[in-house]
Amino acid sequence: MSTTPEEFQSAAAASKALAPREKVKTFPLTSGVYLMKDSVGRVIYVGKAVNLKSRVSSYFTKPAAVDFRTANLVAEICDVDFIPTESEIDALLLEARLIKDIQPRFNTALKDDKTFPYLEIFVREEFPRVEFTRKPRSRGTKLYGPFLNSRQLRGAIVVLQRVFRFRNCSLNIKEAEERWRWFRPCLLASLNQCTAPCNLRISKEDYRRDIRRLRLFLEGKRNRLFRELNEEMRSAATELKFEKAARLRDQIKSLESLNFCGNLQDHAQPEAFQIDPRRGLLGLKKIFNLPAVPRRIEGMDIAHLQGGETVASCVQFIDGLPFKHGYKRFKIRSVDGVDDFASMREVVSRHFRRLQQEGGAFPDILLIDGGQGQLSAAMAALDSIGAKPPLVCSLAKREEALFLPGESEPRLLSKHSFALRLLQYVRDESHRFAQHYHHLLRKKTTLGDVD
Repeated sequence: MSTTPEEFQSAAAASKALAPREKVKTFPLTSGVYLMKDSVGRVIYVGKAVNLKSRVSSYFTKPAAVDFRTANLVAEICDVDFIPTESEIDALLLEARLIKDIQPRFNTALKDDKTFPYLEIFVREEFPRVEFTRKPRSRGTKLYGPFLNSRQLRGAIVVLQRVFRFRNCSLNIKEAEERWRWFRPCLLASLNQCTAPCNLRISKEDYRRDIRRLRLFLEGKRNRLFRELNEEMRSAATELKFEKAARLRDQIKSLESLNFCGNLQDHAQPEAFQIDPRRGLLGLKKIFNLPAVPRRIEGMDIAHLQGGETVASCVQFIDGLPFKHGYKRFKIRSVDGVDDFASMREVVSRHFRRLQQEGGAFPDILLIDGGQGQLSAAMAALDSIGAKPPLVCSLAKREEALFLPGESEPRLLSKHSFALRLLQYVRDESHRFAQHYHHLLRKKTTLGDVD
């Protein structure tokens, strides 16, 4: 039976007549935003809750009345209202919008001059990135916030990333630059939380369309977003674009299930293994005290099967990105059996002797996969051909220890260092390329087709 306007007004008036302590007893057990008001009806505080009734009731207890964090607020509460939301994420976003628009007195007082977190979208980039920040830009980005709880915001970003699959790295990706097709995406792509624009797996138009949908959601235009998604899904199905229709269907289901995402604080996760070439190169310049930012890095590795073929790889990175036209692979000729050090001496001497003969430029950095032994073998090879070596270092997998010539102890870089991440990328790519060549040779041997 529907409620008449008169009945609704009567119920609202009865609710308003209740004291805040009693009024809270009528609140739902669902998520939402609550608004504390003073004697003249001004909103003095805005908060969010997973359970409105439980959270707001906590303000009307003896501990809250004497706690220094809430005592002044509680003394001025004369009324309290709420706005229900469909999920905790919706409540988090609505709270931020209301605080920004209303600027309640006690929300400001609780800041204590801290820099609160924002969600920032770099809208002017070809593939806009989404970031958590405490120092938002003054122009060129779209800001959402401020938010009161940084951990919950990080959790919300993780959950939203599973739906909209945006990037949160700081790479300067250009669709017209073919080199990005060779870039290895980070872990988020494997987890299906990013569409990997860094590998050009998605067009600029499609990626920006996903960002536009994210903005609709962040701005509270959920119904409009659902209408657009459903219309586009039906259109794709009509045009027999079933893969696109299925992707849109999954996105709709993910949005509908946001209220089952659990506690946002549980979703906050450490940064995925992301590689930023620019920052990585700047970090290497600083760590190695180089006169200029390195542009060309080469990585070498050995692969072998006990008693079988031994091969080596040399991969080339330019400006922090793989340059596959510069990749080379070698069969080890002068070493019998398994001897990584001797194999490394052979491949380094062959590679750099060829550069000498052809007048080719040496790389700025030569990275060897291995420890002190492999590094010493590489240095011995360069000395044997009279080559003035570039900066040579080796990176051991066990502790990610960085060995340098003339230093008895390895360097241990921060695991969050962009320089270390770039070196790991080069090292892992040289290992992958060596293993790939070795597997090809094994396959040829098995099939009886050996060169």
